This record gives sequence, C-alpha cells and structure tokens, in this order.
Amino acid sequence: MSLYWRIFLLNASVLVVAVLLLLGPVTVSTPVLLGEAIVLGAGLVAMLLANAFLLRFGLAPLQRLTRAMRTADLLRPGRRAAVAGRGELADLTRTFNTMLDRLEAERAVSTARVLSAQEEERRRIAQELHDEVGQTLTAVLLQLKHAANHAPEELRNELHQAQETTRASLDEIRRIARRLRPGVLEELGLHSALRSLASEFSTPGLTVRARIESGLPKLDDATELVLYRVAQEGLTNTARHAAATRVDLRLRRLPRGRVGLLVKDDGRGIGRAPDGAGLSGMRERALLIGAELTIREGEDGGTEVHLSTSSGKATP
Repeated sequence: MSLYWRIFLLNASVLVVAVLLLLGPVTVSTPVLLGEAIVLGAGLVAMLLANAFLLRFGLAPLQRLTRAMRTADLLRPGRRAAVAGRGELADLTRTFNTMLDRLEAERAVSTARVLSAQEEERRRIAQELHDEVGQTLTAVLLQLKHAANHAPEELRNELHQAQETTRASLDEIRRIARRLRPGVLEELGLHSALRSLASEFSTPGLTVRARIESGLPKLDDATELVLYRVAQEGLTNTARHAAATRVDLRLRRLPRGRVGLLVKDDGRGIGRAPDGAGLSGMRERALLIGAELTIREGEDGGTEVHLSTSSGKATP
C-alpha cells in the first residue's frame, strides 16, 4: 500500500469515528451543557491522540530513513538503513542503500587515483629536494668551509656559524625528503621502515617504542604503504598536538591472517575534536585496502589509532 493511501485511510478512520459519534446517542444542547462539553472535549482529544499515534506509526520508516541519511559517512562505509515492510518507503530505502553502495565504490576508485598521484608527486618532490636543493646546499657548505679556512680570524667564527646553519638546513631537507618518499620502506621493508620512523620521532621529550612481532604474513606493496603512512600520520599528530611523553608503535598478527597496527600515546587525548585533514587522510587510505580504522580515547587517557587489514591482503 502506498504512503498516500496509508495516510488517507488513517485520517478517514478518525473521521468515520467522529461521524458515528454524531449519529449515535450523543446530543448537544443550546447552550452546551457542562457534561456535553466534557464529552465532546474528551472525544476530540481521543481522536487527535489516535490520529497522532497512527501517523507516527505510519511514518516511522520515513523517520528511520531520515536518520540514516543524516548519519551516512562515506569514510565509514557499511552503514545501511534497515528495510522494513513493503511499498514506497521500502523501495525508497533500498534505493538509498543502492546509492550509498555506488557512492562508496566511486569514492574508493577516485581516492585510489588521487592517492596514487599524490605518492608520485611526493617521489618527484623528494627527488628534486635531494638532487637539486641538497646538492646546492652541499656545494654551499663546501664553499663556506673553504672560505673559513682562508678567512681572517675575525670572520672565521661567523663563517663557522653559517656552516652550522647550512648543515642543519641540509639535514632538515634530507628529513623532509625521507618523509615524502619512504625509501627505507622500498629498500628494507615495512619492519625496518617502522623502526626508522620510531627513531626519527624520538626526542628528549618524546619516547617512541616500536614493537613488531616476528613471523608476520607478507603483505602487498599497497598495504605496506598504507600501514607506513598511517603510522607516520599518527606519530606526526602525537608530536604536534598531543603533548605526550610516550608513544607505543606496534605491529602484530591478528586472527584470520590479518595484521594490526597500533599507535598509542599518553597525551591529552582526541576528545570530540572533528576530523582534520590528517585523520581524514588516514581513513581514506584505510578504505583503499579494505582495512578497518578506529581512532578513539585510550582507557588510561591519550589517543589510540588502530588499523587492521582485511583477511585477503597478505600475499603468498
């Protein structure tokens, strides 16, 4: 039965009851007596309540669909509106679910293309930083060293300071290049790349402990890159925003051949802060490999980032 006929029959039933009351033994005097006014008022209230109840019952599926539309999020796929009954509302709910399936599939394809192009651009920029800027700074460093060796004593200290500034800039360029293009991931694998990442983020005020289980299943290149980038973004967020003193970086085996990544800190916690570009980027990367990403408050405070790969991501 269509929504139109449901609402029509619901209101018609209330009106029929009202007519039956008028044709029945109920009479109204002029002027209206108190008892008759009470009966009429009670009948009106009863009809309004019945109409409100029947309309609420008839439109409940539409309200559920509205809530599903408001909470739909393509970065958290798999949520679907429940299909109840038959008719137009059920068809509308199925259409909405089908639309979500299509949008999630299209977003996954477009995100894969964007992130692939992003990785290529990272490689290009890292190569240019290494080949162009890095070599230029190296040449400047050698020139400053030569000038300092032949400069008068009163200028030598200033040239040495310029050398140290140039050397620090060269080290920073190399660090940026390594973050843009994880060469250690391509050359030595995920385990060594994560340990190198932990060492890079460790400072006198922040201790990063890497715990990587042995005997983990071999993963494909896309999965390893996602795990590395999520760990990198998690450590970056901790270093910038968490005011933490300790971070645990863990890679472990999960049931059904899956692999789990955990980045846990003892900082101020994420609270109810909305997802920024970094967290949205992690969710998009997780969707590329069908992984499940959870970002939440830790039981003892701080923030926990969990990433678990799907069971089909290990290579033989």
